[in-house]
Amino acid sequence: MASGLDPTEEYDGSITVRLLDDQTGTEKISCSSYEEAIEIAKENQYSVTVAKIVDRDGNVVFTSADMDIDDWESVWRQERRRQSVTVEEYDCPYDSVSCFADDLCVQCKIDKVQNQY
Repeated sequence: MASGLDPTEEYDGSITVRLLDDQTGTEKISCSSYEEAIEIAKENQYSVTVAKIVDRDGNVVFTSADMDIDDWESVWRQERRRQSVTVEEYDCPYDSVSCFADDLCVQCKIDKVQNQY
């Protein structure tokens, strides 16, 4: 019997920080999150020639040759916040202020069920 809850998802660490140094070559570090990747880039930004953050699709999303990590982090956090508050527009026929497309009010849920039959 398990002593706690088992994770429902596993993450493969596919966000990568690449540290390129003219003397030592390239070091790849797998990260479990963008926050971790940002911290690693910050820690190493002055000790390597170029630090890069590569996303899950293999796209370079940050390179220290083009931008400061603090500036990039600020833009990344703003975009993440913007995306988390974006909600699909939905006009409730009952004018309920707490009715959204992904979280219907009781009346809209009833209508939806009735329309299925």
